[in-house]
Order: sequence, then structure tokens, then C-alpha cells
Amino acid sequence: MILELKDICKDYVSEELVVPVLKDIHLQVEEGEYLAVMGPSGSGKTTLMNLLGCLDRPTSGMYFLEGQDVSACDDDELSDVRLNSIGFVFQNFHLLPKMTALDNVALPLSYAGIPLRERYRMARKALAKVGLEDRMDFMPNQLSGGQKQRVAIARAIINHPKILLADEPTGSLDSKSGLAIMELFRQLNEEGMTVIMITHNEKVARQAKRIIHLFDGEIIREETQKAETVVQTEVQMETQEVASE
Repeated sequence: MILELKDICKDYVSEELVVPVLKDIHLQVEEGEYLAVMGPSGSGKTTLMNLLGCLDRPTSGMYFLEGQDVSACDDDELSDVRLNSIGFVFQNFHLLPKMTALDNVALPLSYAGIPLRERYRMARKALAKVGLEDRMDFMPNQLSGGQKQRVAIARAIINHPKILLADEPTGSLDSKSGLAIMELFRQLNEEGMTVIMITHNEKVARQAKRIIHLFDGEIIREETQKAETVVQTEVQMETQEVASE
């Protein structure tokens, strides 16, 4: 078990009004699992992702990550957890516009105290892994949407995190680029990385092996399935096309 949520509740306070966003969430995720979280706008998906990513704390309940109760950690301890155990991929990439792809990917390693030469060696390896060995010196405005997301994924996996958290990772992409990104997630999961993806897109969610459905802050349904089969030759062709754009 890589993570477990027990009786998790999250409230937000607006003046004197308490707004419950997550209610009694129980969730277990096995190491190496591929999980999708679905739900309409306002269902609590983003709040759940923030809690899973140690970007926020629950109002009540316990969150165990690799056996540690991170809901009891202070800010510095949570920062260490995010740096060493979790990789983040966002819908809008969050790349620094004045830094090259290589610099963007290497950036998290500076916070980890990795020497400069080793930083760039690891960043080049990560970019090669996502098929961008020929785009390392490009600025974000010189890259397509799919290429930007690949840079973001390379940055997310640079520290070899146990968990990859993806928030609407194909939401800003065309269908071809989105398909290539989903194939990349599948490959990372097959290599042993735990992938948790937040999405409102059912077709995207069907690529995962398990789906939980959120509604009004509660898990109302869960599905376990074989990941939807995609024609591999088609995915590979489209991945190559996207990488070469």
C-alpha cells in the first residue's frame, strides 16, 4: 500500500460559513497502480489532488504515504515529501517561460542540492525518455502543447518519484497530442510508477486500471477494469508525429 486516506474531511471557511468540500473519504492505492479520479466541476477533485500531493492539509482524518502519517507533518516535512516522493503534472504545464526545456526539467534538482553537472545529466536523460532529446535548448514558446506537456512530465519524473499526480493532463491538448501523453503515462506505469490522474474526460479515465467517481465531496462509485486497449501502432505513429512537430 503506497497511500491510504482514512476519514478525510476538508472544509473551507468563508467568513463565518463553513463549506464542506470533502466528506469522509476512504481511499487505498497500491504501489504501481494506475488510478483515475472523475467527477463534475465542484465535486472536490482538485481539493483531493491537493491533499494527495501534500499541497494542503485535511481538516480531519489521516493520510498515510509510504507508511508515514503526512497529515501530521509540518511545512518543511511536507516540502521534503513533495520533493522526494511526488511528481506533479498540470493542465497548463507551469513551465518557466524564460528557461529552456533543459533548465525547466533540471530546476527541481537544484532544490535537492544536486551538483550542477549531475543535474543536467539527469535532465537530459529525462527529456530523452519523453522523446525530446532534440528540443532540450528550446524555450517554452518554441514548443507545441504536446511538447510542453512532455517537458512537464520529464520535470515531474526527474527525482524518480513513487507517485505521479496528473491534474487534467490532456485538458489543454488536441486529441492527437493527448493520445501521445496517455501512452507515455501507460509506459511509466508499466515501469512501476504509481499514476493518479484527475480528469473529467471519461475516455481519458478509461486508460486507467481503476476509476473512482466523486460527487459533492464523496466517493460514490468505484470501477476496476483492464486499461482500455489502444492500437499500439497508431499510438506510436502519433507519438512520433507529435514529437517531431
